[in-house]
Amino acid sequence: MLRLSGLSLPLDHEPDALPDAICARLGVTREELRAFTIFRRGNDARRRTAILLVYTVDVDLADEAAVLARFADDKDVRPTPDMQYRPPVTAPQGWAGLRPVVIGAGPCGLFAGLILAQMGFRPIILDRGKVVRERTKDTWGLWRRSELNPESNVQFGEGGAGTFSDGKLYCRVKDPRFLGRKVLEEFVRAGAPDDILWEAHPHIGTFRLVTMVESIRRTIEELGGEYRWQTRVDDIALDTLPDGRQRLRGLHLHDGSFLEADHVVFAVGHSARSTFEMLHRRGVYMEAKPFSIGVRIEHPQSWIDRARYGNCAGHPYLGAAAYSLVHHAGNGRSVYSFCMCPGGRVVAATSEEGRVVTNGMSQYSRAEFNANSGLVVGIDPARDYPDGPLAGIELQRHWESLAYVAGGSSYAAPGQKVGDFLAGRASTELGEVQPSYKPGVTLTDLSQCLPAFAIEAMREALPVFGRQIRGYDHPDVVMTGVETRTSSPVRITRGKDFQSLTTERLFPAGEGAGYAGGILSAAIDGIKVAEAVARSIVSA
Repeated sequence: MLRLSGLSLPLDHEPDALPDAICARLGVTREELRAFTIFRRGNDARRRTAILLVYTVDVDLADEAAVLARFADDKDVRPTPDMQYRPPVTAPQGWAGLRPVVIGAGPCGLFAGLILAQMGFRPIILDRGKVVRERTKDTWGLWRRSELNPESNVQFGEGGAGTFSDGKLYCRVKDPRFLGRKVLEEFVRAGAPDDILWEAHPHIGTFRLVTMVESIRRTIEELGGEYRWQTRVDDIALDTLPDGRQRLRGLHLHDGSFLEADHVVFAVGHSARSTFEMLHRRGVYMEAKPFSIGVRIEHPQSWIDRARYGNCAGHPYLGAAAYSLVHHAGNGRSVYSFCMCPGGRVVAATSEEGRVVTNGMSQYSRAEFNANSGLVVGIDPARDYPDGPLAGIELQRHWESLAYVAGGSSYAAPGQKVGDFLAGRASTELGEVQPSYKPGVTLTDLSQCLPAFAIEAMREALPVFGRQIRGYDHPDVVMTGVETRTSSPVRITRGKDFQSLTTERLFPAGEGAGYAGGILSAAIDGIKVAEAVARSIVSA
């Protein structure tokens, strides 16, 4: 088959227009076009009065060789690559070694466990939280009743933080082996809509993610894997090797039991602060990593749709509009949109008592009234938290605690209208935009719970963004704070074999270890680490 890229058609094209365009582009007849499938569909909205759909298609032709020869110098006409996933090794027949352990059941741990199970290694998956439906009840407890369960919340439990998000399934990582395609195909098998295989910016949404992670869990169990819920790892047991390095030999669990293990994937997520602290005490090498801090900003989705799509707003092929913004401020800071959630809501995302953290989520329909996004400012260890690997965690806690107080010490979020924020005064009443955050918003002055440099940079960026997206800096637009969990504040550094630099058989993985950012990249990293574990087991 051939892959044809960059095929543009009008937004409201007729069904026959696509095969006709394929034939015209390749110089073949409809009879020579045996079949085609859409590999990707995006849109080009640079001209809002004439938005185009842009297709990449895989084409089955009567004489593929002749067409390839004719378009030898055309980068948009190429053989369709082989995207089938093939595991590098499988468990030897009769293998009876120690089962690999995966800590964390978020996207990274989920796919590490799935791949290990598919290769025949029957993994044990530990998670400090609960199964996804019980976890959802605990999460609603915080949103509806201001009751936090520190072990079962937006951050901890089956599905990880990505379950309560927009469910975006795209990333910018280089993926020459098409591991992202493997992830999408497994999601479709687990009940995701087929369109995630070809939409340029696929997403799923929280409700569908719940059923999907349950389906993948059943697959892992059917292949011999085992889950252990509400099982927190409180310590690790290590042997010292002759060269001074350490080797992992087991896990001390919160109930006092010991689990012997010689291959452990740490896919703990970006909020596993007690785990980071434990690993640091045990001499596992890690370093402070950049992350960002800011707020969630909310606009009526209709404003964003009109600004991005003009009169085409609301077209079913376009859906709810998204945006991506960045501004380099005069004080040397970068301000940018983060985790934009069209047609969604802002949610409480803390995992520690006495702290407020905001995040965004959407359902598959993206049909709620507001759009929301992180409006965040980049920070880095050298400038902002130079006091060791765990200093970023303490910085997060500091601002999250101040946000809790500013919100009224009740898990309500501190909020402020953009007009008041730009004027440097506290907000006292809402305007045209109503915030979606639950359990509630306390209007105040956000400068109480954000660094001065972040306030300065955001005040500079908002009018700039308002010139790019009409209404972005409208005085009634609402911001709620604080957004601190943009990414892990640490990196558990690993070598080419995916093992810790200092601790053999400990495999840092995913977003918490500093090697991913979002559902798809975390799942891809889980696959890579699972393969490394399998190779290590087979070669031992």
